[in-house]
Amino acid sequence: MDISVIVPLYNEAESLPELEAWIERVMSANGFSYEVIFVNDGSTDGSWEIIEELAARNPAVKGVCFRRNYGKSPALNTGFRRAKGDVVITMDADLQDSPDEIPELYRMIKEDGYDLVSGWKQKRYDPLSKTIPTKLFNATARKVSGIKNLHDFNCGLKAYHSKVVKRIEVYGDMHRYIPYLAKNAGFTRIGEKVVKHQARKYGTTKFGLDRFVNGYLDLATLWFTNRFGAKPMHFFGLLGSLMFLLGLIAVIAVGASKLYAMHTGAHYILVTDSPYFYLSLTMMILGTQLFLTGFVGELVVRNSTRRDEYEIEQEIGTGVKTDA
Repeated sequence: MDISVIVPLYNEAESLPELEAWIERVMSANGFSYEVIFVNDGSTDGSWEIIEELAARNPAVKGVCFRRNYGKSPALNTGFRRAKGDVVITMDADLQDSPDEIPELYRMIKEDGYDLVSGWKQKRYDPLSKTIPTKLFNATARKVSGIKNLHDFNCGLKAYHSKVVKRIEVYGDMHRYIPYLAKNAGFTRIGEKVVKHQARKYGTTKFGLDRFVNGYLDLATLWFTNRFGAKPMHFFGLLGSLMFLLGLIAVIAVGASKLYAMHTGAHYILVTDSPYFYLSLTMMILGTQLFLTGFVGELVVRNSTRRDEYEIEQEIGTGVKTDA
């Protein structure tokens, strides 16, 4: 099979028939063998019923229906596990991503040899409240990830070689950093293509401004676990040593000042009577505990055997049996 198109969606019933027909036209015009995997992320607007109707008409349409809303990353990860095409295309269901981009994305993977090609919505039809934070977010992501040639990490329209999606795991909200995940997995041929961004035709966006805050936190987590996840002692050992030395120097300084005062006959107080001693000690203990708690928690999540298990109610044509 040439192409697997994965479409995660949440309450996009109005756009699904038009999107499926558009994809079908593009595939037929280019002679591609393909499948479209719609991953219904707990929609409540009848999206699954539309997918069932599309699957009954077109055998290339397949579907996965979550029992509840998990988020875009779990939806993509589920689609990746079921994709059978040599090239995997992801796109949003709101018709803002154009299926007309698929042939060129496919060519860049198959002929140019890219592992991953990310779309760049150079001209966006979004309000300034969204575009300005997006630019800041992408600039930070480029700096942290070291992938200098990408302008739009979070563009939903991407193309992957099949080997990439089978070797990365997208969880939490890490869909924003799939290029970074791919790079960490050893897939360094990452390209970019300017794609057309269209205004939303139906409904409203499902993402709020909190995604930018969460995005920065996820980026920090990904950077930290990638750099120190396999060698935490390189971080915690250095940090602990520095804190110990600073504490030792502080104790020596406090003790020396007391001894000097005793020697000169000046007034002095006990070390344990100094509020600065307790404030410094409390801050170091609390800061270390909080940071270690977060890191240990992240390691537990990353190594959980149930992290990518989601309650799926129904599937169409994926060959996976589900206990409904």
